[in-house]
Amino acid sequence: MTLAARALAQLATWPDLMETVPSCGAGQALSSPYGEIAHFHSDRDVDLNLTDRAIRRLAGDLRRFAAVRVVSGSSWVTIRLDASADVDLLLSLMSVALKAHQSGPRADDRPVPSGCNDGRGVGFTRT
Repeated sequence: MTLAARALAQLATWPDLMETVPSCGAGQALSSPYGEIAHFHSDRDVDLNLTDRAIRRLAGDLRRFAAVRVVSGSSWVTIRLDASADVDLLLSLMSVALKAHQSGPRADDRPVPSGCNDGRGVGFTRT
């Protein structure tokens, strides 16, 4: 079982998440009651809709992780799953994403382009 498959199976058991078809049309997705929240695009890459506000708040911390790709102007981060620790990071960031989505949009939220990083061609470089 790949790390992405393991993470997807674990997250699919969370009560606020359900498996869905990703709007970008590639891979598998998870949605919360507030909309799409994760896209599993390959055996290694996951796009997580962390929200603009959460990314701004955590920007310094997120940039310290080699497994995380922060894309300017996107409310999605891409997580490369190369080790079990990366799955743990994804699970932690999923908790942050769910909380961020529950609070809903705020007046200081910047409009962000729609679509995940993979769908916009700005995630990790394909190999």
